[in-house]
Amino acid sequence: MNSREFRASILAARGASGSELEELLAYNENVFDRSSLAVPIKFPLPPEPHIATWESYLTEAREIGVYSALQKRLVQLRFPILENISQREGYQSATRKGVSVDGIELATGLVLKQPEKLQLILHQSLAGAIPVIIAANRDDFVSLVQALTKRNEPKPVPASMGACMVAGFNNWDRIRQYRQQWQASHPDNDSSAAWAEEFRLLIPQKELYQDRFMILSLGDYSNVSAQDMGLTEPEWWRLSLTIRLEHESTHYFTRRVFGSMRNNLLDELIADYRGIVAANGCYRADWFLRFMGLESFPTYRQGGRLENYRGNLSDGSFKILQSLVVAAAINLEAFEAKQINPINPAVMLIDICCLTLEELASTNETDILLATILMPMPNDGMSLAK
Repeated sequence: MNSREFRASILAARGASGSELEELLAYNENVFDRSSLAVPIKFPLPPEPHIATWESYLTEAREIGVYSALQKRLVQLRFPILENISQREGYQSATRKGVSVDGIELATGLVLKQPEKLQLILHQSLAGAIPVIIAANRDDFVSLVQALTKRNEPKPVPASMGACMVAGFNNWDRIRQYRQQWQASHPDNDSSAAWAEEFRLLIPQKELYQDRFMILSLGDYSNVSAQDMGLTEPEWWRLSLTIRLEHESTHYFTRRVFGSMRNNLLDELIADYRGIVAANGCYRADWFLRFMGLESFPTYRQGGRLENYRGNLSDGSFKILQSLVVAAAINLEAFEAKQINPINPAVMLIDICCLTLEELASTNETDILLATILMPMPNDGMSLAK
């Protein structure tokens, strides 16, 4: 039986047939390819090129404050949240062409309620350092997400969303720095036409101007209260921040290691697994299921995070997906409880990534996961840097 047939049998046993079966096979298709990994891999991974620039932002933030430093560098923070602002000429000139905001009437600034409470850190993750903007105020988190990922449009941000990975962000500050360096090294050939040609050559080299960073909020993880978790609010907020950091760092991990970071249940299961382990010391399936809205399965709690990743699944397929998620979470907890010696976290992440949701939910998941973990990497090339 090949992998697709095995997955289909798991789904059929849970009541999937016809269009539901095809929907779920497509939705749960695993894009993480272990065989494609370059070797050797040493963790943590080296920092990406944009980290050096953000280190300078952090230095400046210590002198003038986080928000003032970021407003000087990230052009979207110079504009308010406004309906259809992304269609206005001034906004497009600043964000698409790098035109200075000086003199642009629209550039009245992003209004935050508690800008003085913004934090900026460089989080050291398995995938390397990554910048993190932390908003203490929920409304400020929403405004930052809208500004930096929704082109300053007042698009809704789900209450259950407390973290956001910003990827492929065109940082015009880095482009300006690049131009200054280029002009300094080409003093006799810095005409507009010459720069236009250099800019054309720059465009394919995305690592020289595109950034990746996180925006995090304080407060309850997945909009689950401290009372529901059986914890005090200060303790739950502390744990929530750790879960968010490691959750988003895991998305960063899959992006750097496998070249993929999706809005998919498998990705969320893996990211929450790592976040819960980092915060609690071991995996808790009941925590994860509450975050998803499945704490009373087969009843689904509306507003749980699961609906954020539904995609275009039909009602029937979504119900079967819920049963897969529950089984996978319980199996992961059981697998971890059986391990006598701790497993290298990078190894564990890579191996979970290489299984489908159906495999994780199968009755013999423990054997499948154990066999995957015992499978050697190509050339035994993975290690944790000392």
